[in-house]
Amino acid sequence: MATYHKLIIGNCMSMEEIPSNSVHLMVTSPPYFNAPFDYKGLFKSYGQYLGVLRKFARETYRVLQEGRVAVLNIDDMLINGEKVPITADATKIFLEVGFRYRDRIIWKKPEGYLRISRRSGVILQNPYPMYFYPDNLLESIIIFQKGKKFNYRSIPKEVRDASKIDKKEFSDNKWYMTLWEMNNVLPGSPLEKDIAAFPEELPYRIIKLFSYKGETVLDPFVGSGTTMKVARDLGRNSIGIEIKKSLIPIIKKKLGFGKQTTFF
Repeated sequence: MATYHKLIIGNCMSMEEIPSNSVHLMVTSPPYFNAPFDYKGLFKSYGQYLGVLRKFARETYRVLQEGRVAVLNIDDMLINGEKVPITADATKIFLEVGFRYRDRIIWKKPEGYLRISRRSGVILQNPYPMYFYPDNLLESIIIFQKGKKFNYRSIPKEVRDASKIDKKEFSDNKWYMTLWEMNNVLPGSPLEKDIAAFPEELPYRIIKLFSYKGETVLDPFVGSGTTMKVARDLGRNSIGIEIKKSLIPIIKKKLGFGKQTTFF
């Protein structure tokens, strides 16, 4: 099945290239606020960062069809010794622009991903109450819905059948839980250098669970193009927005330019 994939080099605070009510699913991981591994020093203040999220949330609401889902992979951030409550603030923003809060899933990374750090190790030097600061192995996957109901009857039977979820995959990999254990992208991955990318497994599950074949998936912070690649592999169309022109060759390479892919 041929699919189309559109990469927009621009700012997702204004998705003017995308018509209203034309997207079936949004899944993304916004940049962490001034994280050293992501966009260090990009935002002058936390308030400016939240302003970007607010405009992106409004535009996401506009382009999504009624009843459809928006998914954020996001988490709180430790910046200069201070914990920033990004998850709570992002949730509030999405509710304010009109979305309905649907669910929260916790993504658990392998325990071997972390060792005792300077932060958590403080208690080893001072084994007393009030010295505890945990290291984080978890990220949040927050699910919002535009409107209260999805019109299941709007999907033709042949599309429903083609998009069926494999019940064995669903059960064996415990998709039914609010805790998903998935490996993270390892540092040094050639297509993820200097990019805080999520693993393919994350959009794979979301796209299968919340879209049908032939529909359009949007990632407004597309990075290296992981969402677009998985959408193509699953027979969905995709739109990616990215502010860094330098990522165009990486996205094209990851997407498999020329392999039954219309890219424009």
